[in-house]
Amino acid sequence: MAFEKNGYTLHAREVVLKGGHKQVVYFFSQRNPKSGTPVEMPEGYSVALNKRTGLPYLKKS
Repeated sequence: MAFEKNGYTLHAREVVLKGGHKQVVYFFSQRNPKSGTPVEMPEGYSVALNKRTGLPYLKKS
């Protein structure tokens, strides 16, 4: 079951950085994105809302 907040679903995708290291990027989306899969809330993070736009984002706890 994917994490949802205010109609947005949390997704993750793995990207390769310039040095060849792999990193997981988390993002919220209302639609089904081209890349990325719905995921649960990762350990050590909490959700906050942007005061101006109301969009959710992850924040390290």
